[in-house]
Amino acid sequence: MDIALNTRMLEVLNAVVRNYIETGEPVASRTIARARRDNLSPATIRNIMADLADLGYLDQPHTSAGRIPTPKAFRQFAKSVAASRSLAAELARLRDELSTLSTAEDRAEHSSHLLTEMTRNIGIVASIPAAGIELDQVELILLPDMRVLMVVVTRDGAIRNQVVTLDEPVTQDELHSIRNYVNRSFAGWSVPSARAELRRRFEFESAAYDRMLRQLTVLYEKGLLDIAFTPAVFVEGTANLVGLDLHLTKEKLRDLFRALEEKKRLMELLDQFIVDDSEELQVQIGLEKAHPSMKGLTLIGVTVHLPGGLETKMAVLGPMRMDYPRVVSAVAHLGEAIRSLPR
Repeated sequence: MDIALNTRMLEVLNAVVRNYIETGEPVASRTIARARRDNLSPATIRNIMADLADLGYLDQPHTSAGRIPTPKAFRQFAKSVAASRSLAAELARLRDELSTLSTAEDRAEHSSHLLTEMTRNIGIVASIPAAGIELDQVELILLPDMRVLMVVVTRDGAIRNQVVTLDEPVTQDELHSIRNYVNRSFAGWSVPSARAELRRRFEFESAAYDRMLRQLTVLYEKGLLDIAFTPAVFVEGTANLVGLDLHLTKEKLRDLFRALEEKKRLMELLDQFIVDDSEELQVQIGLEKAHPSMKGLTLIGVTVHLPGGLETKMAVLGPMRMDYPRVVSAVAHLGEAIRSLPR
């Protein structure tokens, strides 16, 4: 169980982390003492740093060297930064920019760009549709060669479409009748519930004797309302890894870039470290559990729960020695902006 740090211990710890982020070198007690205004002696600070080391916040690479922060220290530092954040102007700017986009996927894609722009690291955003996502309307458009364009619009603003080929001819007026029946009967229903009710009606409402229901059955069997609930994952800024001292061989660096190109791998990364049941900012230092080449990386992210069960997961991936105030502010404000947008 972690022991709560007192105010002076937190001040010294945060000072060590800031100095290490800036220099990349072990931090000596004398360095911290010089930067303080209360004339706290290097000996006193040295004792505090020793206590912090005993609690797992600092390491000492060599006997005569200063201290370096552990992953536990970086997590504590990120929490301290998160507790002090609040920039109303930044929140308003992000909300205004995102409000021009109409769908959750468009907002997710642009958010990955914003995270990269604001932090100079890698922005990862996933828009995750809910299994119970609600139907808004369908549209059916006749195409040449007995093909039909089936368009499904859900209440989160997403639009999905597919073209199917029929075995028998159909008219546009008949397609209008089918469209009106589905929209009148099922607008506002969850898509899985609408599909289940359609199946029930086919079985109990004499579909075999009603031409409109027969035609609807055909479209149903060809995938009408059969929406794939797969997350849309967007990543931007992988080139920002170039030049970072991650202590990786060229081969391992190539492996890391390949991993970041795989949307499935990125979704697993978010699922593993950014839990669904919390809207609190989450920090993971060292990601070797996800991929060996990610040992020296940090993930700072948040899950945003939206109406209708839709989720957006967003995170910044970068080095341990990242600019934590900037990254925490970017993730927190962008998450709040998405959460506050009108539906």
